[in-house]
Amino acid sequence: MATYDIAVIPGDGIGKEVMDYGVKALQIGAEIHGGFSFEFQQFPWSCEYYQQHGKMMPSNGIEILNGFNAIFLGAVGLPALVPDHISLWGLLIEIRREMRQYINLRPVKQMRGVQSPLASPKDFDIVVVRENSEGEYSPIGGRMGHNENEIAIQNAVFTRKGVDRAVRYAFELAVKRDKKFLTSATKSNGIIHSMPFWDEVFHQVGQEYNHIIQQSTHIDALCAFFVTKPHTLDVVVASNLFGDILTDLGAAIMGSIGIAPSANINPEKKYPSMFEPVHGSAPDIYGKGIANPIGQIWSAKMMLDFFGYEEIGHLLLEAIEDTLEQGIATPDLKGTSSTSEVGEAILGTFKKKQK
Repeated sequence: MATYDIAVIPGDGIGKEVMDYGVKALQIGAEIHGGFSFEFQQFPWSCEYYQQHGKMMPSNGIEILNGFNAIFLGAVGLPALVPDHISLWGLLIEIRREMRQYINLRPVKQMRGVQSPLASPKDFDIVVVRENSEGEYSPIGGRMGHNENEIAIQNAVFTRKGVDRAVRYAFELAVKRDKKFLTSATKSNGIIHSMPFWDEVFHQVGQEYNHIIQQSTHIDALCAFFVTKPHTLDVVVASNLFGDILTDLGAAIMGSIGIAPSANINPEKKYPSMFEPVHGSAPDIYGKGIANPIGQIWSAKMMLDFFGYEEIGHLLLEAIEDTLEQGIATPDLKGTSSTSEVGEAILGTFKKKQK
């Protein structure tokens, strides 16, 4: 029987409130529905840890994490304690880059039991493949000068290897889906070096996938399409920044950023992949017992998929939707239920599911 060692980092804010439900969902999936098991080890790395130690995780933190099969993250960031650029680059982004998690996978799906803010959502089901290691989030650049003469330079870095592997991953994902349709986010009419380069690699890789319908769409138009006709989209591949923006917009059209999951993937499995909700630490609602646990639980579903237990992952997603259809929802979804009420209802429903 396979055993998967999981590093659990609840992190900051509501991450500490929702993590337990994601862990329990994984345990139920293993104990009730599958011939495998999970072993969990929790780490206190967070902004509070930074206040005590002057760093977001120990100097050998990456070495420690490399001994696990996957990482389960809650949230990072408490700006009142630690500036965001320190907390994110000291933990989340450090893990993504050192673990070569160059694919960020985010589903955008119309959920049963959730009213989308769109007038006519028409049952959309999109997966965004975000390049996760370079692009516009390169650390290269700097500031110089003073007062009115001060300038800031931020260099975007696109490598052929980085773009190729993200685009190729997206094509392979499109092959497995019904629509066989891939859209590439670009802005080559305004960004004259990196985006034409991105388009060129997309076109070259696309020649190997003639059976896949493929198109390049400018990011501003693509954002509009997410709102006006998301049901026409299938797989979307985007650079680091464009993918980040599109998926937060995707969470909005789903109904709440509180339900949105993500996976930071090292496809070769040479390093552990990391699974986390999109919602962040939400310090404004921390401690109120109203945080939505669905983003964390859906991220657990993505972990199950990653380890090859897609049938069990599907049952967990069904349990989430069944619970929402019963009207059990937190305030961000216009419900009146607490974090624990939603989490326990989903877990209870999941236990009753049969393969």
